[in-house]
Amino acid sequence: MTDKPIDYALIDTHTHFDDFVFDEDRLSLATAAYGSGLRHLLLIGYLAKYFERMRQTQQQLSSYSHNTQANKAAVPKVYLASGLHPAYIFEHTEADLDCLAQFLQRHPHVAIGEIGLDTFSDELKTDESLKKQKRFFSAQLDLAVEHQLPVLLHIRKAHAECLALLKQHKYKATELGGIAHSFSGGEQEAKAFVKLGFKLGVTGQITNTNAKKLRRAITAVVEEFGLQSLVLETDCPDMTPVCCQQGSTPTRNVPGNLGFVLQGLSELLHVDKATLAQQLWQNSCEALKVDWPYPA
Repeated sequence: MTDKPIDYALIDTHTHFDDFVFDEDRLSLATAAYGSGLRHLLLIGYLAKYFERMRQTQQQLSSYSHNTQANKAAVPKVYLASGLHPAYIFEHTEADLDCLAQFLQRHPHVAIGEIGLDTFSDELKTDESLKKQKRFFSAQLDLAVEHQLPVLLHIRKAHAECLALLKQHKYKATELGGIAHSFSGGEQEAKAFVKLGFKLGVTGQITNTNAKKLRRAITAVVEEFGLQSLVLETDCPDMTPVCCQQGSTPTRNVPGNLGFVLQGLSELLHVDKATLAQQLWQNSCEALKVDWPYPA
């Protein structure tokens, strides 16, 4: 583990902090994350059967934060972003779309996600899969328009198809916001999503100097559109920054590692961390259409 970076106020726009791998130490990790500067985090949905788990995690952390005996150990504020992930398309049913619609009605959300298209595996790239993925993607875009919420996009090996569907749909990121989560496309695809009004989600992968395609894409977007094109995310428990990985076995990512993502992006773009952190905070608020004041 490298030395801990200087703390700056940050927003984690994409986590799966409700995952069972955090059940034993979620509160201590949340406290540590707050201590490292994290002030807001989103819980992101992917399967309907876990929506309630997300809500319970939000309640757990919110109640801890408001406990008078825990005031000295604050945690980040937690928000819901529920959706049906394209990589699990064969597990989703029509009833799950109804479940999502009802969950959005019953509980406050800041976004819908993660949704989109994924043709990474042979099974996912079949005509049957892609047809169903597009139908579920479109239905969830409809829900975003209905609720006036931004969407958090999951796109793997399907950037052109995703762009085409977005351009056909009445969802407008320029008005509703949105994030292309854990962006993995090339320079032209990155620019295309930014032109549509999306911010690009930057994960710990940016700290991998071998991720040349990603690093070129992020650099190219900033050169053309400026720093306002980006937001930060951990995608925990995945996408662990290189400096936090331990040996050859997968190392669990945690929200407190977001500062290392900031550090990696700062080094790539040659922008000081203080300036970058404040800009990324503003970008996150724009992408989510919220008004969270930057901590003094």
